[in-house]
Amino acid sequence: GLLATVTVCLTLTAQRMKVKNCLVRNLEAVETLGSTSVICSDKTGTLTQNRMTVAHMWFDGLIHGANTDEDLCDPMKTKRDPSPTWNMLARITGLCNRAYFKDGQEYMNILDKECCGDASESALLKCYELEVGNVEELRMEYSKVSEIPFNSTNKYQLSIHDKPDGSGFLLVMKGAPERILSRCSTYMMNGEEHLINELFTESFNKAYLE
Repeated sequence: GLLATVTVCLTLTAQRMKVKNCLVRNLEAVETLGSTSVICSDKTGTLTQNRMTVAHMWFDGLIHGANTDEDLCDPMKTKRDPSPTWNMLARITGLCNRAYFKDGQEYMNILDKECCGDASESALLKCYELEVGNVEELRMEYSKVSEIPFNSTNKYQLSIHDKPDGSGFLLVMKGAPERILSRCSTYMMNGEEHLINELFTESFNKAYLE
């Protein structure tokens, strides 16, 4: 009958897919897969290793590679050239971040440590620890006063911290690039602030798309 014919066809299809190293657990899935035109998948690394890693950073008009050395156990000082822009970016990375390491992992490789927090924030946390050092020292120095957590509507996260010298507050913010840019009037280049113009916006968008 029809049922037997359909079952045989689906079985033969599953066997053909097995030859191509595609294992089908349910015969009904073969029919669904046959009618699929688009498959959406997450980024490489997030699915295979269940983690995200900072690979590149853009500041002072250039794209810089991030430290992703798997063999490091202890925090290291970055070997990149000293830059006031980088110092500010690193400060934002450590402060505008709610992720933290679980206890009992002091002697593990930084990239292998388990974190409590969002995957992207955990990646930024590990980036700070690899590039600069202990993030808890920074957070103790700049105590948090208030914050606006990230949400899908705002697409940004904001936190306010006391300055160590008691001169006021420091506001740090991160989020979707276009949302952050729309709320800024100046940018930092080699430690100096400049008004945002069309040339910077073009460079920003070019680096963002790359």
